[in-house]
Amino acid sequence: MNWIILIVAGFFESGFAFCLGKMKEVSGTEWYLWGAGFLASLTLSMTLLAKAVQTLPIGTAYPVWTGIGAVGTVVLGIVFFHEPASFLRLFFISTLIASIVGLKMVSH
Repeated sequence: MNWIILIVAGFFESGFAFCLGKMKEVSGTEWYLWGAGFLASLTLSMTLLAKAVQTLPIGTAYPVWTGIGAVGTVVLGIVFFHEPASFLRLFFISTLIASIVGLKMVSH
C-alpha cells in the first residue's frame, strides 16, 4: 500500500511543478489560483511521502518520489508547455524510469 502512496506523492510532485509553470504564464487572480494549487500539491506530496517512508526505506522512497516527479514534469512540459521531445531527452527519461523500476525491484 505504501508504494501506491509513494506513487501518488510523486504525481503530486509533478502537479506542483506544473502549477509553477502555469504561474509563469498568468497574472492577477489566476496567478493566485495556480499558487493555491501549487501549495495544495506541495502539501499533499510531502504528506504522502512522509506517510510512505514510515515503512519504506528513505534511501529508496526519496529517489523514487523525485524520479516520478521528474518524469511526470518532463511529460507535462512536453504536452502542455511545448517543450522539446528530442531523442536524447526521451532516452534519458527512459533510463530514469528504468532506474525507478529497478529500485522498486531490489527494495525489500
